[in-house]
Amino acid sequence: MTEKATFAGGCFWCMVKPFDQFDGIEKVVSGYTGGHIENPTYEQVKTGTTGHLEAVEITFQPDVFPYEQLLEIFWQQIDPTDNEGQFQDRGPQYRPAIFVHSEKQRELAENSKQALDTSGRFKKPVVTEILDAAPFYDAEDYHQDFYKKSPDEYKEDLEKSGRVQFIEENWEKVDV
Repeated sequence: MTEKATFAGGCFWCMVKPFDQFDGIEKVVSGYTGGHIENPTYEQVKTGTTGHLEAVEITFQPDVFPYEQLLEIFWQQIDPTDNEGQFQDRGPQYRPAIFVHSEKQRELAENSKQALDTSGRFKKPVVTEILDAAPFYDAEDYHQDFYKKSPDEYKEDLEKSGRVQFIEENWEKVDV
């Protein structure tokens, strides 16, 4: 049996690889969620006016790779104290969020957020939203598996974004 998990963490190009390398993860899809129009395009979403966030939808086997582990990976890919975007990507379409698909996911997400907020790891409060899952629209094909299709561009974008530096400064060794 599989479940879905949906995470927004800024540019979706940078949110696929960290999840895409474990047994129990069946697929990771880049896309858009949380907005007010159906079937948005990248050109529409990047304006920040559709209400959508760039996100990844993960299909996983919870008995092999539990949701709690997905949450742990998610937190270590983002700046959970920044609700104005992530790193070089600014605007509402790049803000971090967890979209929950069940009450169990909500409880686990809320508990992990609270634990992170009270851990003292960050000087500012954790502001990442936890929202009900909304319709998820796959991004265009050229956005899918970007780190595999364009490894040099992916690596350059990741380095220039400030994400790698932030992760290195705030977390123990994490593969991005």
